[in-house]
Order: sequence, then C-alpha cells, then structure tokens
Amino acid sequence: MNNRYYLFALAMSALMAGCGSKDTKTPATAPSAPKKPELMAPFRYHKLVEVSPGQSYDILSWGRGSEEAGAFMILHSDSAGIKYTTTTGDLNGAIVDVYNSDMDADGNPEILVQTKSKDTVNYVSVYAFEFNDSKANKIDFPKLTSSQRKGYRGSDNFFIRDGKLMREFPIYDGSGKDAKPSGAKRQFEYGLRGNEFTVKQLSKDSSEVSKKVADNSPAKADDKKSSSDDNKSEKKSSSSSSSKKKHKRHRG
Repeated sequence: MNNRYYLFALAMSALMAGCGSKDTKTPATAPSAPKKPELMAPFRYHKLVEVSPGQSYDILSWGRGSEEAGAFMILHSDSAGIKYTTTTGDLNGAIVDVYNSDMDADGNPEILVQTKSKDTVNYVSVYAFEFNDSKANKIDFPKLTSSQRKGYRGSDNFFIRDGKLMREFPIYDGSGKDAKPSGAKRQFEYGLRGNEFTVKQLSKDSSEVSKKVADNSPAKADDKKSSSDDNKSEKKSSSSSSSKKKHKRHRG
C-alpha cells in the first residue's frame, strides 16, 4: 500500500513539473505600422518630396470653409546651405497628388501640384514650379485645345515616365448625361523647353480612328452581290445581242 501511494505521488509530481515547464507566454505579434500623423485644421494636405540629400520640399494646402477653394505652400529646405524658402499660391479644388521631375534635364527640379475640382470645364489643374537655388519660377500649364478636349470628361491620370509628365484620360462618346465611355484613352507627354511646356499627343483622336476604320472597312456583302449580279446581267445581255446578229447574217 505504501509503495502504491509512493508511486502515485511520484507520478503526480512529475506531471505537475511537466505542466509547469510549459511556456505560458502569449505569442508575439507583429509590430503595428505607425499611424500617419493627422493634419490639424486648417491644413488639409501634406506631402514630403526629397529631391536629394539635404534638399526637400514640403507641399501643404490649407483653408477653412469651402473644400473647393484654398491655398497651397511649398516649403523648400536646403539643410546643407542653411536656406529655407516659401512659395505660396491660391488653389482651385483639392490637391490630388504632387510630382517631382527634371523634364528639361538642367539640374533644376520641378514640383508639379495636381488638383481636382467639380468644374465641368477644366476638371483638373496643375501648378508647376521650377526651383533654381532659392528661386521658384512659376510655369503655366497648357490647357487642352478644342480637338484635345473632344470627348473629355475628367478622370485624368498623371504619372512620371522617363523624366516626362504623362497624362491620360478616357474618351466619351456623346454629350451631357447621355455620354458613354468609348473604351479608348487619349494620352499626352509633357516636356519642358525654355521654361515653357511642350505637349505631344501620343494617341490619335478617337473620332479620327473610328473614321479611318470605317473608311478602310471592306464593302458589304450586299454591295458585292449587287455588283456581281450587274456584271452577270451585262454579260448575258451582250451574249444575247451577239447571238441575234449571227442569226440575221445566216438568214441573209
């Protein structure tokens, strides 16, 4: 009896020791990403653009009241030269994105601020500045011509490719509420020459493409059949008239 009690007590002790050796720590969780700091009113937008070490641009927008109006400022920090400059201006619409490039490859960066508005004519605006040392040179962004605007209803997509500013948007057929997407897009490439924008359309106008396809389309089957029937009737008429002439000569 004593032996059985001793063995039972030994087994319970071993079991308790095993349970106590288990790791009771909670599994480690991946560290959560730091939250993006919220802007305090009246500021609405902020983006930091680092052109090179020591050269950075903080682009901000602010305003109270209407979301369709406000102002922007570009804070240029030259920490190497201990120079700090501010460029400001009025805004039409809200900032969508900011782009940085050197389109004319002169070593002076350009900051391009894209905004979107509810304007039914322009839809989008671009505020462009070229920075030379501590000076900001404003460059007027070209508006779409009447032919370039044909079928335009906004939804612009801007991006930088090979140092150039690219722009594309869907083309609509019709006008007003009845306008529908045609499935085609119009694309432009913007460059810089002599502090002025250059524009190159990389895709043909959708109406021109449709017209060209229609002009080069093969003749309809009915037209071909009609033409074939006309040729056959002409041959038959010619054959019968020739036969009549032969009969007349034989009788004579």
